[in-house]
Amino acid sequence: MIEQNFIKLYEESFKKNWDLPALTDYKGGNSYTYGELAREIAKLHLLFSELQIEKGDKISLVGKNHSSWSVVFMAAITYGAVIVPILHEFNTESIEYIIHNSDSKLFFVNESIWKSINKENLNIPVFNIPSFSLLKSAGESVPEKAVGNKVVPGKATEDESVPEKVAGLEEKFRRAYPSGFSRKDVRYAEVDNEQVICINYTSGTTGFSKGVMLTANNFAGNITYAGILNLLFTGDRILAFLPMAHVYGCAFDFLYALSTGVHTTLLGVSPTPQNLIVALNEVKPHLIITVPLVFEKIYKKKILPVIEKPVVKALLKIPGVNTLILNRINRSLIKTLGGNFREVIIGGAALNAEVEAFFHKIKFPFTVGYGMTECAPLISYDHHYDFAPTSCGSVLENIMEARIDSSDPENIPGEIQVRGENVMKGYYKNPEATAAAFTADGWLKTGDQGIMKGSRLFIKGRIKTMILSSNGQNIYPEEIESRLNNLPYIAESLVVVRDTKLVALVWPDISAMKEDNIPEEKLKEIMNENKEILNQSVAQYERIGFIEIRDTEFEKTPKKTIKRFLYK
Repeated sequence: MIEQNFIKLYEESFKKNWDLPALTDYKGGNSYTYGELAREIAKLHLLFSELQIEKGDKISLVGKNHSSWSVVFMAAITYGAVIVPILHEFNTESIEYIIHNSDSKLFFVNESIWKSINKENLNIPVFNIPSFSLLKSAGESVPEKAVGNKVVPGKATEDESVPEKVAGLEEKFRRAYPSGFSRKDVRYAEVDNEQVICINYTSGTTGFSKGVMLTANNFAGNITYAGILNLLFTGDRILAFLPMAHVYGCAFDFLYALSTGVHTTLLGVSPTPQNLIVALNEVKPHLIITVPLVFEKIYKKKILPVIEKPVVKALLKIPGVNTLILNRINRSLIKTLGGNFREVIIGGAALNAEVEAFFHKIKFPFTVGYGMTECAPLISYDHHYDFAPTSCGSVLENIMEARIDSSDPENIPGEIQVRGENVMKGYYKNPEATAAAFTADGWLKTGDQGIMKGSRLFIKGRIKTMILSSNGQNIYPEEIESRLNNLPYIAESLVVVRDTKLVALVWPDISAMKEDNIPEEKLKEIMNENKEILNQSVAQYERIGFIEIRDTEFEKTPKKTIKRFLYK
């Protein structure tokens, strides 16, 4: 059990770092010191009390990364409530399902998302972010009634007292703190580390999305370990561009940063490579937390065109000269990303093997970690100077344990199973799914295939995506896709089975073809050439029969991985 109380971490951090910058919106100009952030949290605590929110009540929150989103999240958990962060990329049907399934008593939402929500389905108070204005006030529901042969569901009656409570909040806050809100006024709820403080719903279609119950101790395990590793220091800067409603961005860009006195800038706009490069050069963060897609795009768009030039190819074969060229590429890449970071942490999905090998070769300071929502999220990690290519780090010492369900864990892949401080309490109101997620002796089944050498994990792929060939060979489609995605004019790919043959579904890079003045009529010819190149580089049982060109982009999860189940 982690000894440090998770909620008290923030009580102490806000007092200690009172005058330091805490949060800044990259777009919009909002900025808060730790003291100002604590004041905004206290105002929401007063609102919760006025609305008779009790300890353990659920509060749903949906919106893009923004300071107001952060205030709601922190206010909920420091009040003793349970936050239900919902990814803004979920469809409205999923959002409505999560609000109802989680038994939420309040709902904070960006107004643009609120417009598409079925208001009659929600019988709870709804507040706008970033303004915190009241969007809907609901009281008791009217019972359903019979009309002819139909049963009509009752509608909520408006609670007239809610608008009055909201309107008078500023005056009540002034009366509560007549001398002004100060450090000594920061006092947060007593929340035991064993208590659930967050229900994080996994991405999926309505009815299949599961609410992962995360305790204060689950988050404390991640935050404490990050602190031991000295990933960030008081006064450091970080740019948050991963969705904070997802536990990866939430744990490290947000929760860890605020516990350490770090200044977090919230990007709040689409994290395209162009937007990111501009923002990174302005913020100059000390640590970069990202997903593979970002670096795979940089490699394919910026680096490959340079190293594939005939002259550069030739120079890279000359000892000494090749080192100079690779060092120059490394320095240029570091400068492009702000030039001030100590390390780049890549997680959320597997990194393309070719990209990883190149970054390791040029000595770029990156590492690949491994985790899952059910572990809030971290399972394994190594500093960049300890990183072993093709691995995803070492299991967190004194925090987590891992084992491989295999007769020979170092050589024969089996399911990775884990236990420890970071493992969830279970799935909310879903005992069947909870039971299925654990082994009989209490280890969490990750669903990933891998091997383990010492304490270091090496992932092969998802168990559900593994393909068994006709001659009994295990085929990991992710490994084939990794090679495909680096071939000319392939933006993304997915390997599936059709009539016992491997088929590659490909979303072509039309914009790159236009830049190179290549007509679309040549696309089939190019893809046939790519197929031949691929089949020469893989085992015979991994060769694909044909490439199927898609007209539309693949649907993705918030981590920017393809929703494979849609294309089986």
